[in-house]
Amino acid sequence: MTQKLYEQNAYQKEFTATVTGCEALTDAYRICLNQTAFFPEGGGQSGDSGFLNDCAVFDTQEQEGCIWHYAKAPLEPGAQVTGRIDWQKRFDRMQQHTGEHIVSGLVHRRFGYDNVGFHLGETEVTLDFNGPVSKEKLAEIEQEANEAVWANLPIEITYPSREALETLNYRSKIEIQGQVRIVTIPGIDICACCAPHAAYTGEIGLIKLFSVQAHRGGVRVHMGAGSRALADYREKVQNVKAISVLLSAKEGETARAVERLKQENFNLIGQILKLQKDLIRQKAESVPECSKNIVFFEQDLDANTAREFVNLLTGRCTGAACVFTGNDSEGYRYILGSTKEDVRPLCKSLNEAFQGKGGGKPEMVQGSLHGARKAIEEALARCFQSL
Repeated sequence: MTQKLYEQNAYQKEFTATVTGCEALTDAYRICLNQTAFFPEGGGQSGDSGFLNDCAVFDTQEQEGCIWHYAKAPLEPGAQVTGRIDWQKRFDRMQQHTGEHIVSGLVHRRFGYDNVGFHLGETEVTLDFNGPVSKEKLAEIEQEANEAVWANLPIEITYPSREALETLNYRSKIEIQGQVRIVTIPGIDICACCAPHAAYTGEIGLIKLFSVQAHRGGVRVHMGAGSRALADYREKVQNVKAISVLLSAKEGETARAVERLKQENFNLIGQILKLQKDLIRQKAESVPECSKNIVFFEQDLDANTAREFVNLLTGRCTGAACVFTGNDSEGYRYILGSTKEDVRPLCKSLNEAFQGKGGGKPEMVQGSLHGARKAIEEALARCFQSL
């Protein structure tokens, strides 16, 4: 049995201990101590990392009362070691986990929903609730959560008796055997939890709920607290400043500037499409009536315009009308059409010759391929001889 120092003091960064076991694994070792400040994986939170002497610990797991420290090098049983946890990572997780308690407690009190899933990853934190929460209501929860942070409430850790637990209204996702550890945030939440938490809500600094989405009949909320919320804010500020410079707009007016740019872009696209349609109409009209086979290579035509071009060309030829868009380096998209011939054999030949893919109906096929324009033209010439 390993004595859990983190339960007595979540802020203990360094400790001494005796190695009680060391086992070799496939590509690592696991080391058991008589006591440890390393928190093992549990409750949606990963195990701590750090050092035992100079031996790096990359994970911590608990099994039948023994807390195993996973490392790349062994330690001799009976040896005295100094353990040092990665405090920056630990405190970040304490901020996230304590912030989760506040948000989950508020959601439970207001809507009666349970937190049915919690993941505290290295880059994101997600909370799953078994009921719907709108973006508007989530904004209210975020406001209340930060008010709880600013109130700097004390976070209480207790170990009630079984009799006391029967009368205590607390949150818990699983049936707990043995002694139950209760984390209480006055007026906000009462929850059974084994993980280290901040001593006061003020240490969280800030809680930000980034997004909410439907998930398995309820919602999944993405959140960040403390340093992660600050990092997100800094990133967004940098982006706004960059957009502000690019659009020559004040930082508070970037959204309106982007909306104007979007509308201008929409108008320009419309003008380009009109010009393209005029151009393909002129090109189609320049093709002599009753031409045998027609081939055009175009640099920039969208799929709809290319299809319209083929339709115009098929009315002026007795064979196949072929339109290719793209270039030699990136490849070509093609549309083949005819009112007289089945163009599927032509499509198959091109795909086999140029690692292409595509298909369609006898009167029209479309697809993509890779090859040089000259080689494609030569292949088409050979295919046309059999049409």
